[in-house]
Amino acid sequence: MIFEAIKKLYPTAIYSKERDGVYTAQDENYDDVTLDMVAVEAKAAELQVIADYQEPRKKAYDALNQLELISDDAINGTTTHADAILAIKAEFPKPNE
Repeated sequence: MIFEAIKKLYPTAIYSKERDGVYTAQDENYDDVTLDMVAVEAKAAELQVIADYQEPRKKAYDALNQLELISDDAINGTTTHADAILAIKAEFPKPNE
């Protein structure tokens, strides 16, 4: 997540690397970009929290046959699709923003 955090905080940084625990970044002109690692680590932690709920939520959504559920609900007057979506959202809630 560190590299993703660098890209979010420093959009001009097109290249970043880590060597022996030290992160560096450069812009398109190969000029060094000064990194605030406290901010980078905080952003990386924030991005990890988001990924921790997004990945399992997406996997659960992908496991649903949503078109069939929607179609069946329309035919039968049921709410199976909406219920399934709400159950996934309850199981994998968004972190507080």
